Amino acid sequence: MLSVAVASAIVYFAITRIAGDPVEDLARRQAAAQIFLLEQYVDKAPLDEWLTRLNKVREVAGSHYDLMPLASARAALPASSQAALTRGDVVLDLAGKSFLRRVDLDGARYVGSEEDVVRARELPIDVAVGLKVEALRFLIVALVLLAPIGIWSRRHWHGLQALGRVADEFGAGKLDARARMAPSSTMYPLAERMHGMAGRIDSLLSAQTSLLHSVSHELRTPIARLAFGLTLLEDASSDPAVHQRARAMAGDVEELNALVGELLAMTRLDSSQALQLDSVDLAHMLDDCMASLPPLASKVTVEVDLGANLGSIAADARLLSRAVCNLLGNARRYADTRVVLRAARADGGVTIVVEDDGPGIPASEREQVFAPFYRLDRSRDRATGGFGLGLAIARKAVQLHGASLTVEDGEMGGAKMVIRLPGR
Repeated sequence: MLSVAVASAIVYFAITRIAGDPVEDLARRQAAAQIFLLEQYVDKAPLDEWLTRLNKVREVAGSHYDLMPLASARAALPASSQAALTRGDVVLDLAGKSFLRRVDLDGARYVGSEEDVVRARELPIDVAVGLKVEALRFLIVALVLLAPIGIWSRRHWHGLQALGRVADEFGAGKLDARARMAPSSTMYPLAERMHGMAGRIDSLLSAQTSLLHSVSHELRTPIARLAFGLTLLEDASSDPAVHQRARAMAGDVEELNALVGELLAMTRLDSSQALQLDSVDLAHMLDDCMASLPPLASKVTVEVDLGANLGSIAADARLLSRAVCNLLGNARRYADTRVVLRAARADGGVTIVVEDDGPGIPASEREQVFAPFYRLDRSRDRATGGFGLGLAIARKAVQLHGASLTVEDGEMGGAKMVIRLPGR
């Protein structure tokens, strides 16, 4: 709308430039009597009576007439008016309420008259009314242009806002979000294309989730049969080599079963539409996480530092506990000797920190470690285990709470995982 207003002003002043200044035309009409006396009475006099008639006009007219040098008149006028004065035209000076015109161009009226200028001052010029009229004209032009454009822009803006809300909801995981618009809306074609795109994305994600969920469930039956068969094989044979091989294969089956469990957890998080919110006592939840950790053969100690007055927050206890347990399990797996779990109230929210003294995570890979199945090179061995899903599950669970999970530089030299929960 501002651009249209500027365009209206440009159009108005362009027309003024081509057709003449309406304010100057008004001033010329107001000074028409004095100009008429000069051009039709004084100039019509014989050459030897020109000054006589000019003096008579000075005596009877309400305006003041005098002569001034041409050079002085040029100096008093702007550059745009000097050419008109040189040609012999009547030039108005609106600020001084006067007009100027050369006596003549060839010095015929008297000796040296080509170097003199007639100036009429104290003219009855009042352009204030004219300026108000021109301002009113400009306002009318602007309103006539802006009214329909404003109405159109308002509808256009509402359409954009509706599409923006749908995009935000869709990005937040609400895949059935749609913007309902009338076919007459300017945003209707774009909305229809966005609806088609959203529908295809929803279908693809639903099919992918359904396939992953179904395959994971179907794998459990053959895995269970394999485990049962390996147990029978180990019991039926007395050969130590067979026992050793059967135990190794049983470990592989357990690993496969754990992977299927992780995949099912991922699909459940992807399909979650709402959290099961409840009042969760943070200190109690963190104590439960510590108690649920399986024992490790390595000598890794876990230190707990829970701040005072942690209180409770509204959260899904199962998901939040899963996220913290995954972080603790990761930290214990890669720590050398020590893991620290800290929690405290800060900046109106809650911060949970899990830190270890292990090799840490390079800064270039601190975002990639949260991608499913992404593992650092040093973790691709049987000693550390893991499938690259623990951190992905933890971040999804935390993000469902409107919180964040990041990797930061730790004081112990290893990885430092920080959960920041809003204090709601």
